[in-house]
Amino acid sequence: MKSKQAMNNQFSFLKKAIHVKVLAALCVVSGATGALAAYDKPYIGETIEYTAKYEDTFVHLARDYNLGFVEMRAANPDADPWIPGEGKKLILPTRHILPDAPHEGVVINLPEMRLYAYLNGDNEPFSFPIGIGREGLDTPIGGTKVVRKTEGPVWRPTARMRKEKPELPEAVPPGPENPLGTHALYLGWPTYAIHGTNKPFGIGRRVSSGCIRMYPEGITRLYELVPVGTPVQVVNQPVKLAWIGDELFIEAHPDIEQAIQMEETGFVSSPKLSDEDMKRILKVAGPYKERLRWAAIRTAIKERRGYPVPVARRPSIVVNGEAEEVDGGAAQDAPSEQAGLAVESDGDQGDKEAGPLEEIYAADHIDIAAGGDESAYSGSPKKRTLNP
Repeated sequence: MKSKQAMNNQFSFLKKAIHVKVLAALCVVSGATGALAAYDKPYIGETIEYTAKYEDTFVHLARDYNLGFVEMRAANPDADPWIPGEGKKLILPTRHILPDAPHEGVVINLPEMRLYAYLNGDNEPFSFPIGIGREGLDTPIGGTKVVRKTEGPVWRPTARMRKEKPELPEAVPPGPENPLGTHALYLGWPTYAIHGTNKPFGIGRRVSSGCIRMYPEGITRLYELVPVGTPVQVVNQPVKLAWIGDELFIEAHPDIEQAIQMEETGFVSSPKLSDEDMKRILKVAGPYKERLRWAAIRTAIKERRGYPVPVARRPSIVVNGEAEEVDGGAAQDAPSEQAGLAVESDGDQGDKEAGPLEEIYAADHIDIAAGGDESAYSGSPKKRTLNP
């Protein structure tokens, strides 16, 4: 018969073994659901102020800093994109508010021409600039998934392409002439893929036949990260908002139709704020919507600079050197001379233009979107042969 001590030792060993197995199981579960990121910030990156060198161009700076061409153009409308000039002060729009979509798998926001990959656990998502479908060959909107992956894909021009260019071959094998680049992630939407390119200057522009293009180094990295079955959500959100600390930021991009004009001129005409965007602004502002600076919002919508700018501040009071949040707009009415209290103001009390959307924008002749669903492709997109 075993001694009492031996039985206790065996029982202790079994407890430890069970504990180890439970931890291992939890690790497996955690790994399987790693795409569901717990990253808790509403943005990634920081905006960079950059002094141009003599040899700089927007296309080279964009690639060096993981940006697209239209992003650079929008952020620096008064600079020559081909010869900014030595000493020219530029903004590199490398801070991005995350799109309003589940933090899962791959999320693509067409207006900002950017892809987010939530495949990094609790860390911030990976982010890459992309090229999207040109006019008449739009990239679809909606949900799909990665159904297969190919290294060294073969490109087969569509019937339309061969009609326009009869000299095109039936197939282009892997190599420097292949417009699919070195890697391709094929989607559940037939004929669409996320792939590389042999023309990297097209990233951050509307240049493809509907597919999503990436820099060669970008697709190589994404290919390693994305397993088959990864969900892919494509959204159309030209206007994004987020509270960062006590400030509300808005990030306005040219919408899909305005992208070509922004690329060519650095400006957009007839900028508009849709009813959907207006609802999003008021929803994110929440109890602080009375503190929205409508002049700043109007400027952001008109200029579409593509990087976050502040448009509201939550009031706070300072007690014994420590800031405490005040609900709603109560602090606006609190006298600053109260004993022991110093009221922090954002200095915008004279900028109270809040009112109906038509009144806010009437002075600038900004068109108001008359409702309608922008997600014209929210269902299954039309089928066609793969377009790079």
